[in-house]
Amino acid sequence: MKKRFNVTGTCRPAEHYMMDDTRRFNAIMDLVERGEYFVINRPRQYGKTTMLAALRNELRRREDYLPVFMSFQGLDSSVYKSDITFGQYFYGELVDALQYSEEFDKKAQVAELPVPQTMKELSNSITTIVRMTPKKLVLLIDEVDASSNYEPFLVLLGMLRTKFLNRDQPEHATFHSVVLAGVHDIKSLKFKLRNPDDAQYNSPWNIAADFKVVMEFYPNEIAHMLKEYSQAEGVQMDIEAMSERLYYYTSGYPFLVSKLCKIIAEEILPQKQDKSRWTMDDLEAAVQLLLKEDNTNFDSLIKNLENNKELYDMVCRVLIDGELIPFNPDAALTRLGRMYGIFKEVQGGVAIHNRIYEQRIYAYLIVRRIEEKQPETVNYVGSQFIKDDGSLDMCQVLRKFQAFMKEQYSKRDESFKEREWRLVFLSYLKPIINGRGYDFKEVETSEEKRMDIVVTYLQWRYIIELKRWSGEKSHKRGLDQLANYLDIHGVNEGWLLIFDDRHNPTWKEELIQHKGKEIFAVWV
Repeated sequence: MKKRFNVTGTCRPAEHYMMDDTRRFNAIMDLVERGEYFVINRPRQYGKTTMLAALRNELRRREDYLPVFMSFQGLDSSVYKSDITFGQYFYGELVDALQYSEEFDKKAQVAELPVPQTMKELSNSITTIVRMTPKKLVLLIDEVDASSNYEPFLVLLGMLRTKFLNRDQPEHATFHSVVLAGVHDIKSLKFKLRNPDDAQYNSPWNIAADFKVVMEFYPNEIAHMLKEYSQAEGVQMDIEAMSERLYYYTSGYPFLVSKLCKIIAEEILPQKQDKSRWTMDDLEAAVQLLLKEDNTNFDSLIKNLENNKELYDMVCRVLIDGELIPFNPDAALTRLGRMYGIFKEVQGGVAIHNRIYEQRIYAYLIVRRIEEKQPETVNYVGSQFIKDDGSLDMCQVLRKFQAFMKEQYSKRDESFKEREWRLVFLSYLKPIINGRGYDFKEVETSEEKRMDIVVTYLQWRYIIELKRWSGEKSHKRGLDQLANYLDIHGVNEGWLLIFDDRHNPTWKEELIQHKGKEIFAVWV
């Protein structure tokens, strides 16, 4: 069977091109071997189901282990009618898993066991089953947060916790390890309780080991997949450079990496005259196609912003305002953003997880602004911005933006805050580079609240700093910062856009030579 890139469901090594999962798998397998109970809580399409399948297969190969797999996805609400109905469902899934297991040789004895009528009886049944085999039973449950709104699930977890704490006693023999997989960590779930007064932060799963495994893939792990594809398909590429660039755009988010590869292999390559090579231009084209695509991953991303105004505001503070928000894993919004795959930690601050998400959220914010503010349309797109060599005339872009802002200046009011002018500029820039480039926000962690935008246009790159006017001393520091940033990127030319909200703004432009760099500055 010919392999392909997979972005839906479980990845199988015999059918799909897969990144090197050795590091992740070994770290999780180590937790299982130590007898830990834990939750693989990561965003959707992060490879959790694939990981559980790999664990199940590996444990089956080992003589001293017996894996039991089940999923809580798509359960009928009647299952949660009472503690015992859910307990009986769980018991039925446990028995079915054992009956279909080639490694379990006590099928007849299990079939004769009575169906438990209470949670106490369910606990006893688990002990009986565990004692039937010398193997270590490992319980694997996928989509565990599908049960998050039902109290019986809490009761089950509480029973398993009690058995775990007393597992040295014969009457409490229990699973060697329990692995739960879902988007949510158990302690972050909001449960639908019959008696809300019973709600408490103390989780019934407080026995769980901390899950600190990095589930994103690194460039060398991405390269493993590209090498296998290249050899199998006879397609040439610079594997190291391609892997680094895929990581640059995705930060190793499994779905995004595989999706970009799938687009190149199945949509872009068949249309090329030279079908024997992947190029960086192919990857750039794939990014453009992905950003225009509707898929369940992006749907979930935007839905999570729309359903939580506080999270939406925090994303705007990070992405548009350029605000430094210290990273605190215990802060509720930071934790929520990480859980949904929106945030990550960068140099001690909160940042958008990857550049694909950044662009998608940015496009969403622009649409929101148009819908809410109904701004004047900007019709400055055209050949006036393109130089003879095909590059972008960024000085002309900033001049035209200044003219636009000056024309609209009389319509400003006190509500026109810093976020507004930043978003206006980003909205203005979008149609100019649309289809030929990107504008990535590189938020700087400084009290100056500056925000660097790295614009790529075809093969050219432009670095623009957005900054609010705060006086000459701050301006001098800003020039130093921009010069240093240009130096880091190995370029000698940069642009500075200054928002001057004084009562008498200067509306000027200036070509500045600073620390060997040429900086074109515009005040708006």
